Amino acid sequence: MLTIAERREQFAAMFTRPLPADVGSSATTLGGRPALELWITTPRPTGDAVLPGGPVLLYLHGGGFVVGSARVTAHVSAALLRHLNGRAISLDYRLAPEHPFPAAPDDCLAAYRELLDSGIDPHRLVVAGDSAGAALAVVTMMRARDAGLPMPAAAVLFSPAVDLTLSGGSMRSKDGVDPFFAPADLEWLFGQYAAGSDRSAPELSPIFADLTGLPPLLIQAGSSELLLDDAVRLAGRAGADEVAVTLEVVPRQPHVFQLDDGSAEAAAALERAGRFLATRLGGAKEAS
Repeated sequence: MLTIAERREQFAAMFTRPLPADVGSSATTLGGRPALELWITTPRPTGDAVLPGGPVLLYLHGGGFVVGSARVTAHVSAALLRHLNGRAISLDYRLAPEHPFPAAPDDCLAAYRELLDSGIDPHRLVVAGDSAGAALAVVTMMRARDAGLPMPAAAVLFSPAVDLTLSGGSMRSKDGVDPFFAPADLEWLFGQYAAGSDRSAPELSPIFADLTGLPPLLIQAGSSELLLDDAVRLAGRAGADEVAVTLEVVPRQPHVFQLDDGSAEAAAALERAGRFLATRLGGAKEAS
């Protein structure tokens, strides 16, 4: 059985991609945690410069709350960034089992709060995440709402892992279809993170949360994944709570298929996601 360190190395080797030549990056900190900042270095077709007051994308990486890093998913946040005249910041929140719940959501809320405290206009701030990171994006917005903080302009959620109780019907119907996971794999990952906490609690499984007041959401999932019903039910929960939500289920695609930079389906999905964010960032400009 692989050690935690070996699992993290394997995950990084499988999914990390070189950043495009026109994407700059630098290490930074946010909310007391390491983070990776990205920006587009080439002149935009409009001639506009990336200004300090431009839009900001906060990206939360996936990895089952146990593996993953800001660098592993940097090519995804870079793809979204192409639609925004601004910068992206991807957070390295603390991981389980060394730091179980609520360490990760604490880090994410601290990062979100620092962005607001730095003077960023929430109407120029968007959030995105994949898998566990998508769940943390939802929880971060819930916590921010409950703390009286303003909401971001919008959020994009790729294959959100929002039901740690594994109660979705696709956990059975897609068992053997999902190319990455068996239910036991998810059980192990979520067990490391929950560490004995009630997995049905809204901050662990936001599928059971009140989502009232959240900003417009775009949820994307693949039809072949065990967590398909997490995405479908989250969209239903959001709609019932009067949140503007768009759900896209892409046929025959696996969990977080957007990570595959050689896939036409991934490129098209990221294009739609980037345009969704740009449209809701009053004044942000889409890439031509």
